[in-house]
Amino acid sequence: MHTAYITHPACLKHDMGGWHPESPARLSAIDDQLHTARLFDYLAHHEAPRVHRSQLLRVHDAAYIDFVEAASPYAGFHALDPDTSMNPHTLDAAYHAAGGAVMAVDLVMRGEVGNAFVACRPPGHHATRNQAMGFCIFNNVAVAAAHALEAHNLERVAIVDFDVHHGNGTEDIFRNDPRVMLCSTFQHPFYPFCGADTASEHIVNLPLPAGTTGKAYREAFSAGVLPRLEAFRPQMLFFSAGFDAHREDDMAQFGLVEADYVWITEQVMGVAARHADGRIVSVLEGGYDLSSLGRSVAAHIKTLADL
Repeated sequence: MHTAYITHPACLKHDMGGWHPESPARLSAIDDQLHTARLFDYLAHHEAPRVHRSQLLRVHDAAYIDFVEAASPYAGFHALDPDTSMNPHTLDAAYHAAGGAVMAVDLVMRGEVGNAFVACRPPGHHATRNQAMGFCIFNNVAVAAAHALEAHNLERVAIVDFDVHHGNGTEDIFRNDPRVMLCSTFQHPFYPFCGADTASEHIVNLPLPAGTTGKAYREAFSAGVLPRLEAFRPQMLFFSAGFDAHREDDMAQFGLVEADYVWITEQVMGVAARHADGRIVSVLEGGYDLSSLGRSVAAHIKTLADL
């Protein structure tokens, strides 16, 4: 079956200033590389809908949603935190980013596609239940996971977050929900400076030092993540797919390359094949060096699509 590719033009209009690394050029770089790699025409293309408020309310407080909506400026920028701001188009982009993640779940659960990649922004995994931070406004992957549980009556889902930063927002949202396993690998000590000392039966945090190479990452992932996923037997898997652990990305100090993202994808696809009928939704998070981002996403999608 096809791999769905979900995006929306509104996500190109969210702009936090020419200096900001989380820029519209990220989506353009991915699009360009998919064409260059001749992958674009093999994907099932969908335009992300706007999320429904009821879907956001599964993971965010009503007061927080109201706050974000009220903060949307008519012109210029409005800062939500030192790293995260809104322009007049940001709210619409955030609605479509979360809505695209929901659409991905529905497409996969209905069997219309085998898996899906959501190429939307702003990203989401730092957004907590009631706080925007780290370039994130709504927690897209959390919205998707909650939708799988509530709308499709699944009992167990897992989120594999391979962004170089800890998925603190996702942990905050699902800390007390044992139906959701979060496996987050991340550089430590590093922003957002948490996660190294929090864990439970369903929260699997794997802090790794600066300088971690692909070989060391694979060893740690094989020992610390894969056995936990197998034991959990998730009925659907999600990627918080951040590509800022690439050695060419100067946002952090990891040494991963495209082959490592292929390996991660293959390992999780194996778990999905054994326990979840292959069901996977991958949601874009970080990745700020445009060249390595485009190449890494293309490698990830090529693996998902079994091309």
